[in-house]
Amino acid sequence: MKKILLGVIGLAAVGMSAPASAADLAARPYTKAPPPMVAAVYDWTGFYLGFNGGGGWAHKCWDINNDLGVPIGTVREGCHNATGGLVGGQLGYRWQVASWVFGLEAQGDWADFKGSNSSLFFLNTTNQTKIDAFGLFTGQVGYAWNNFLWYFKGGAAVAHDSYRGITTSTGIAFDTAHDTRWGGVVGTGIEFGFAPNWSVAFEYDHIFMGNHNVTLNAVGTNLLSRVDNIHQDVDMATVRVNWRWGGPVIAKY
Repeated sequence: MKKILLGVIGLAAVGMSAPASAADLAARPYTKAPPPMVAAVYDWTGFYLGFNGGGGWAHKCWDINNDLGVPIGTVREGCHNATGGLVGGQLGYRWQVASWVFGLEAQGDWADFKGSNSSLFFLNTTNQTKIDAFGLFTGQVGYAWNNFLWYFKGGAAVAHDSYRGITTSTGIAFDTAHDTRWGGVVGTGIEFGFAPNWSVAFEYDHIFMGNHNVTLNAVGTNLLSRVDNIHQDVDMATVRVNWRWGGPVIAKY
């Protein structure tokens, strides 16, 4: 009987202590839900400044129409390609609307495009040309896939040309001219943003310079030597690196 009584008292004691033990347990810690994933979207809006370098060629055809002040109609003297390198810089502004990107840009380059051909009109004569500078003033429209941009451009172009007539057998110039020529340009490029404010592009441009009468004077004088109508088109390919400022990256959920 004593053993049964002690067992009942022990069970009662355990039952009374159970609620207190549960109350003494620490509350379950609160865990904050992880934030939603945020995707960084490249924004092409802003001003940019950069440099470029590359090469190209200018196709030139000479047609003489005046010799020593005497009109002679139009006679082909020949054509050649003036080839070489260029280096320079560009400054522009772009703004992005959804995936479309619009922009304005000015570009200037030093160049060294040289070429020559033997005249088909004069014996013992070589016609030589050189382009030493370019300027482009263009508008742009492009389509962006995040940090990848494909764009087209078009506008006005200007080039500074030099012309010389050389006696082939001696290599001595006998007439010369300098000319600043305007035309139009179209081009396309692909650009990749490799950092929030930096991008690299590969661009191709074709410049239409048309036909222009160029007056060549005897070397060292203002005496007319001849007038040639010179046709010129230019193709050039460049690599460009741009640094942009003005809010490069936005967050999008």
